[in-house]
Amino acid sequence: MHIISKILIGLVAFIHSYILVFEMFLWESRGPKVFSDFPLELFVPTKTLAANQGLYNGFLAAGLIWALFLIRDRKWSRNVALFFLGCVAVAGIYGAMTASRNIFFVQALPAILGIISLMVLKPKN
Repeated sequence: MHIISKILIGLVAFIHSYILVFEMFLWESRGPKVFSDFPLELFVPTKTLAANQGLYNGFLAAGLIWALFLIRDRKWSRNVALFFLGCVAVAGIYGAMTASRNIFFVQALPAILGIISLMVLKPKN
């Protein structure tokens, strides 16, 4: 895997690890600052829902981290990374269409760039 691909995969994994922490543990404290359009009185009743979403983001991050550690089998590593980046891209595009356009730039675009890097850049032997 090319170093640029690894950096992009690591960036997407970091973003989704942060989303896990944010949605699972900081929803009521940091959430109102990030989602100022969301009614303040809904943060407490949606805490469990946000935590569930955070857990799913954690699974995406775990899959991408797993891909980075599959160094003995380049093809398997690439395929795992493509799968999880594809999941992130689809979720980011859907989120941008249904919730906020910013989701495209925060989640989908880095994943799409990661996919492109995996498809175009060849690792040095």
